[in-house]
Amino acid sequence: MQILLPSPRLVRALLATALCTFLATPALAGSFEVEDGYGEGEVSEVSRLYVDEQLVATFHLDHDHITQTAHIDTPVSRVNHSYALCGEITIRRPAGKIEIHQVSGEGVLHEPDGHHLVALGARNFTEFYLADPDDPNVVERHPGRSSLCAAPTS
Repeated sequence: MQILLPSPRLVRALLATALCTFLATPALAGSFEVEDGYGEGEVSEVSRLYVDEQLVATFHLDHDHITQTAHIDTPVSRVNHSYALCGEITIRRPAGKIEIHQVSGEGVLHEPDGHHLVALGARNFTEFYLADPDDPNVVERHPGRSSLCAAPTS
């Protein structure tokens, strides 16, 4: 029985292709989760989560979908990450009036890998942010709205 081996040229080409594929894919260091929940009085909610200025999750909530959790992978080269939450929350006031609120917030996540963060709103929809109920040091909130969420003006 004769065993045929690939030519050295083919082996080099395969190794080069594998190396290029490996280098083009960022190595992931870890991950964390973000949970968004349907709040009292809400009719619906659509929110977007950006990490390091990249859209990583979109949440669609209503009375049939009251919570959603996103798994976020993080690259090996960073331990701190900027975040922005942007959204539109539709609520029904006690008198029955429907209102749509544009909400946003931003901050920095400090070593979030392995954590379970929650999206929260406060102060009559003027604050929208992430928090870790078990470790308040993971999330640094910046006051005000996120410029990343600004609606286009043209």
